[in-house]
Amino acid sequence: MTPQQPICILICALGGEGGGVLAEWLYQAAVRAGHHAQATSIPGVAQRTGATTYYVEVQPQPGGRRPVFSLNPVPGEIDLLLSSELLETARHVGNGLCSRERTLLISSTARALTVAEKMQMGDGRLDGAALVAVLQQHARAAELLDLNALARQAGTAISAVLLGAAAASGALPFASARSVCEDVIRASGKGVEASLRGFALAFDAVSRRRAQQAVVEAAVAATMKAAPAPDLRTLARQRLVDYQDARYAELFDQRLARIEALDRGVADELVRWLALWMAFDDIVRVAAAKLAASRLQRVQREVGLKDGELLKVYDHFKPGVPEFAALLPQAQADRLSAWDRRRVAAGREPWALPLKIGTHTVAGTLALRLLASLKAWRRRGSRFALEQRLIEQWLAAVERGTRTSPALGLELARCGRLVKGYGSTNERGKANLLHITEHLSQGPADAVRAAREAALADDAGRGLDDALSAHGAPRRPPREQPVRWFQRRPAAGASPAVRPPA
Repeated sequence: MTPQQPICILICALGGEGGGVLAEWLYQAAVRAGHHAQATSIPGVAQRTGATTYYVEVQPQPGGRRPVFSLNPVPGEIDLLLSSELLETARHVGNGLCSRERTLLISSTARALTVAEKMQMGDGRLDGAALVAVLQQHARAAELLDLNALARQAGTAISAVLLGAAAASGALPFASARSVCEDVIRASGKGVEASLRGFALAFDAVSRRRAQQAVVEAAVAATMKAAPAPDLRTLARQRLVDYQDARYAELFDQRLARIEALDRGVADELVRWLALWMAFDDIVRVAAAKLAASRLQRVQREVGLKDGELLKVYDHFKPGVPEFAALLPQAQADRLSAWDRRRVAAGREPWALPLKIGTHTVAGTLALRLLASLKAWRRRGSRFALEQRLIEQWLAAVERGTRTSPALGLELARCGRLVKGYGSTNERGKANLLHITEHLSQGPADAVRAAREAALADDAGRGLDDALSAHGAPRRPPREQPVRWFQRRPAAGASPAVRPPA
């Protein structure tokens, strides 16, 4: 916050709770502290009728010129929101007045039931925990406690309690907020002793909460500082053990060691992208992901599953020849792919097998488990062998580049970001990476970086081709795309065209 910005305070109170008195106290406290201030009230009708909001702006460090204040609160521009009732607080949050980046929210957790809640034949009360979650989600910080109970304990109105909570929050721009606010209460001359008791109870309660929170945050920070940072290599290695086996993780270590012998920084950058490429997606991995317990828990959260309800989950798959050929040895995969190419050349769609599997059923679960169990067979498949060859091509380029210049090796290692996704997206990313490494692996490093960034920014690849040409590398060769011709259907009522004899 700059000195030119005022501190914006919104007070939400029900009828008879002293919201106007609280606004006047805040105004008087600001003036006593040497600041410019303005307070306005906005009468309105809420769930219970009679609800009124009060808006206070305080300009710290006024200088020589008088500020121009706003008469109304602006959504998202509130620094401190004070409220005497939980649902009323949520109503103003729902109107967009709070900001997660800016607003400190102080609210009583007590409820005054609405007419709609009282009209229900059963328990029509709104869920208080859900309201609290909304407030915490949409505010920078939230101080939530039963201020009504403190007011009853002190024998005063909740306005004095809210002032005490605000003074303890640190949001008021007063050097000694407690003494300034207590002086204002004494100057009011009405119910002074009870108001001071309520002020003190709330001030002490919020101060204790803030002190406890500071202790917890310090302990957490110390624990995080003392705990060793997660080793990315260890995580990557474990990912590959889960994906395939320990022997596959050892291959990962051997590949990293080759680069690390040349430059540690390049090897550190290579860890993430190498592990992601080695754990490429196939139908085996997809089946295992569908069976993961974390996935089921996420689905249950998303649909809002309640106790006693049944959940049915159907997964749709459409594996084609590439997915099945990936698990076959090279000779059988070539024959299957050639058969599918002949289908396409004859004008037919590529072969695919649409599937709808009920993951919640025994049969569906067993089918996915059968696919997931083919992990051991993956090594025999044509896709596994192909991916290892492409990885080795990339690593060879990284090695050559690192010997030339560590900066060049680093940029070539970062090209691993291009390999992502599934299906055609994955194939396109690998093709782009291999084209860059083939034609730009001799440097300079800026050329590799420019080509990589262009490939990431433009899926169509036009930017990549321009970047390649700008650095003297050939543009990517055009890819074959099947063209299908369809006979136009005659219009309704028209006779079909008569073709001349051949």
